[in-house]
Amino acid sequence: MRGIPPTGRCLVMGIINVTPDSFSDGGQFFDTEKAIAHGQALAQAGADIVDIGGESTRPGAERVDDAEELRRTVPVVEALAADGLLVSVDTMRASVAAAAVAAGAGLVNDVSGGLADPAMAPFVAEAGVPYVLMHWRGHSVDMTAKASYRDVVTEVRDELRGQLDRVLAAGVRPEQVILDPGIGFAKVAEHDWALLSRLDALQALGRPLLVGASRKRFLGRLLAAADGTPRAAEARADATVAITTQAALAGAWAVRVHDVAANADAVRVAAALADSRAGAAGAGTDRIVLRGLRAHGYHGVLASERETGQEFVVDVALTVDTGPAAAADALALTVDYADLADRLVEVVAGEPADLIETVAGRLADVCLATDGVLAAEVTLHKPQAPVGHPFEDVAVSIVRERGSSCAG
Repeated sequence: MRGIPPTGRCLVMGIINVTPDSFSDGGQFFDTEKAIAHGQALAQAGADIVDIGGESTRPGAERVDDAEELRRTVPVVEALAADGLLVSVDTMRASVAAAAVAAGAGLVNDVSGGLADPAMAPFVAEAGVPYVLMHWRGHSVDMTAKASYRDVVTEVRDELRGQLDRVLAAGVRPEQVILDPGIGFAKVAEHDWALLSRLDALQALGRPLLVGASRKRFLGRLLAAADGTPRAAEARADATVAITTQAALAGAWAVRVHDVAANADAVRVAAALADSRAGAAGAGTDRIVLRGLRAHGYHGVLASERETGQEFVVDVALTVDTGPAAAADALALTVDYADLADRLVEVVAGEPADLIETVAGRLADVCLATDGVLAAEVTLHKPQAPVGHPFEDVAVSIVRERGSSCAG
């Protein structure tokens, strides 16, 4: 991804709230010099990216005007970018994003996913910077009233797909986009837990995932005192680290956190675990094979391929340890290949790509996001490719190990 060096692991995005009213640290870094010093400290603690926001998005928060948001954020962005830090600007406004990018920001983090400001997507398309698109149902002042779902994972995935389609139609390139499920935004605790447990369903959209669960309300309620009093925001750091470890193991591109040092340790632990699993896979563990899975897709560089589509065929070979499942005769301990097939077909039938290499990579990401899969070999066949001569098949085969896709 442009401007973001690969690390081979999940990235850590440190939070700088230049606000008087953020839910966790509002007012601590409202002073420009304090915010700059905090950003430098976050980088020293292990942040790969520092995310600077000048408008609180906590539930019930009122909006500030663009002039005030610019006053809060741009000097901090400029100073930290000048120090060589990779800076993200957390804003819903295209005008603020443009000023921040001009000041040195390398990434735009838009919690509205392009819905709050129609000018945002065209700006991002022109600037070419990475863009975090979050699931969003409306402004913070009334988000709680919008936390109604029948199936939160399916609905968030489908709404994210709709938001993604909107920004792509505005000219943003797919490779610019990072998706964020919006933990805590128009969601109650049960929704947050469901999404965190099914990141694989969101990865089926084919884009890297940012997970932002740091110190949020659902953790405070889980860790509530005996009398029901939620644990204070600043005392939720250990629980956040647990979420970070799980998200990193599930293949998240990055986590957005307040307490950088502990979470930077957590992503390194997760990477070591992933490497160990991959090493075990290389030593000759078992394989589950699914061959000849057919799906209709719209991938290719020709207009006719995008308009009418064609059939693609998927073969996957998954490296797993089948011992526990075999001993217990339990489906829960192995790969549910029917569920996996559904998710693979969804990728093929989903967002069009010019290259089958791109689609094969998305399929591999879905495989690696499945619990128990240590490595995946994916072959994507395009038997109706516009070759112009008699041929039997065109295919691409890729091999990926758990941990290799974490940096997006």
